[in-house]
Amino acid sequence: MIKTPTLLLMVASLALPSLAMGDTLELPADAQVEMEVVDDLVLDAQTPRRDDIVLRPVDGGDGSHQLPDHCVVIGDAQRDGERIRLTTHALTCIEAEGGDSEIYSGELTAGAYDSDGRFGIAACDDDQCRLAPGDSFLLTLTSPLRIEQQANPSAELNVERRQANPDQDDAAGGE
Repeated sequence: MIKTPTLLLMVASLALPSLAMGDTLELPADAQVEMEVVDDLVLDAQTPRRDDIVLRPVDGGDGSHQLPDHCVVIGDAQRDGERIRLTTHALTCIEAEGGDSEIYSGELTAGAYDSDGRFGIAACDDDQCRLAPGDSFLLTLTSPLRIEQQANPSAELNVERRQANPDQDDAAGGE
């Protein structure tokens, strides 16, 4: 006779690969997401370019689309006259629902546009350009985004833990 926890573990192990292969994070080309820098970005004559800056979506942003709860976007910034030209190349997101989380990581091709609709962010005064957390801008995708959900070993371990100890409180086990 198969015991219930063993049966549940078998069902969960069969379901996990199909979930990982079936769920995707998708945004169309021209989707706009309101973003901000994580740390101060300063460009001047000595440092006219910075690579691998970290961006995050603005909570409840005004763009046409939203990203999952917790995302970081990696991009490059360069001074162009009185504007900061900012382009992106990578994205990692974790979408959490209850005790479960989904991980998405891949390429993101997008550019930053200011509130005037022009490419680049008008953030320069005299010899220096500056963006600080809270200074938002619209990131517009130049190509569609389609990233498959990735395996989440932590979530898989939590499923096994819950099945082995069905009476254990999720908060006590952590994630």
